Amino acid sequence: MLKNDILTIEDIKLLVNSFYEKVREDNLLAHIFNDKIKDRWPIHLEKMYRFWQTVLLEEHTYHGSPFKPHAELPIDRLHFDRWIYLFYQTIDENFVGEKAQDAKWRAEKMADMFYYKIQYHKNNPNTLIL
Repeated sequence: MLKNDILTIEDIKLLVNSFYEKVREDNLLAHIFNDKIKDRWPIHLEKMYRFWQTVLLEEHTYHGSPFKPHAELPIDRLHFDRWIYLFYQTIDENFVGEKAQDAKWRAEKMADMFYYKIQYHKNNPNTLIL
């Protein structure tokens, strides 16, 4: 398969769909995602298309606060490390180029931020979640 960079909404959909296929089958992550999302996967995937379209293609289609739904999840560093591993794997299997590298960098920074915010929230349960 000839790999291209992430340049279109179709590329975003390939990234998101391929990544979440891995997540939904992963021994560590599947139950967390499936328990939270349940039968709303199509809605979640649409939201992820818009999120990554906004982040990578600079086409502002996502509006919302991405952290809030994650604040109470029973996850730790191991879960974030696995999430990043699967995300990188998905990028490397399907894409090459500047946007692909940017996607990895942004995903890693986002995972770090979410991890630290979740830890802070666990240690300060009375704080407002934004």
